[in-house]
Amino acid sequence: MIRMYLRAARAAALAAIAAVTLAVAQASAQPTEVVKIGFASPLTGAQAHYGKDNQNGARMAIDELNARGMRLGGKPVRFELVVEDDQADPKVGTVVAQKLIDAGIKAMVGHFNSGVTIPASKLYADAGIAQLSVSTNVMYTRQKLKTAFRMMADDDKQGAALGRYATQTLKLKRFAVIDDRTAYGQGLADAFTNTIRAAKAQVVKREFTSDKAVDFRHILTSIRNERPEAIFFGGYDAQAGPMARQMKELGLDIPLLGGETMNTAKFIQLAGPAAEGHIASTPGAALETRPNGKAFAQRYRDRYRQDIGLYAAYFYDAVMVLAAAMESAGTTASAKLLPALRNIRHTGITAEIAFDNTGELQQGLLSVFKVQGGKWVPQ
Repeated sequence: MIRMYLRAARAAALAAIAAVTLAVAQASAQPTEVVKIGFASPLTGAQAHYGKDNQNGARMAIDELNARGMRLGGKPVRFELVVEDDQADPKVGTVVAQKLIDAGIKAMVGHFNSGVTIPASKLYADAGIAQLSVSTNVMYTRQKLKTAFRMMADDDKQGAALGRYATQTLKLKRFAVIDDRTAYGQGLADAFTNTIRAAKAQVVKREFTSDKAVDFRHILTSIRNERPEAIFFGGYDAQAGPMARQMKELGLDIPLLGGETMNTAKFIQLAGPAAEGHIASTPGAALETRPNGKAFAQRYRDRYRQDIGLYAAYFYDAVMVLAAAMESAGTTASAKLLPALRNIRHTGITAEIAFDNTGELQQGLLSVFKVQGGKWVPQ
């Protein structure tokens, strides 16, 4: 009797072990779902340095997520970055957007330029795809698309902050304003102009150029005759660098002010010694002041053998925020992912990330930098 009992108990134990082994084997054999994250920026042309930096940041986040391992709804997932070059061109941007949608992306980080982001955003909205962008033109979120989220402060906030800094801190009263007629440059210049005028300062000259121009001597000569105390430029570093150098050549020894696209190593490279003393803002806190900012910058240097260009940390944060929202929702389905993004609370490299009902950051920080000793120094 005892022997029969022992045999039965042994058989039951072996069956239990076999069942556990089978369950483990089935779990380990469970197929990994590929979650595609779309990415687009200018990767060729004059703004390619921005795009590559953006891609580097997004790629870092993707690789870290995959090394960590994630499950959605109990299933293992692997993230894949689907990369497209939008060439900073609105027409190319919409083609790229549709291509990414057709590729089956579950969410989008990008585009970079406001003029590209705004038309592309309607395609993502129609497809129900969450889009996290660094574009700063106010119209991006004022379209009231449920899929649009902004990773930094908009042009109105940044232009106003620069205007206050120029009039209250620098105590300047006479300005010339130039913009490159892009959605970004013009929006930023308009916000700056409105703020200084409200402070009773004067715009002695308002000019515009293009985002392809490199010779500004005619405009600068015309501006010099009006004796401004500073020039504000709404545009990109590829134009701001030569502009600063030509200001020096023409004896315009006054500050050039600009937004975050001027706050780059390339501006200093293009302007040379003429970069000294010029001022630019950045939406967000200075990276070194953020809890994990220095560590992120070091990881970036170790991986890419160069310093961060400008936006890498924002694209890194965008991917990480999407992953956190997917984890919270337990799915990539937009019906659950979009509400999860609206309610997200995420400590990012660039900010404490939480969105309001329009998709704007609840706390859009701003910083001002000045070129001192050949480097951008927080003010």
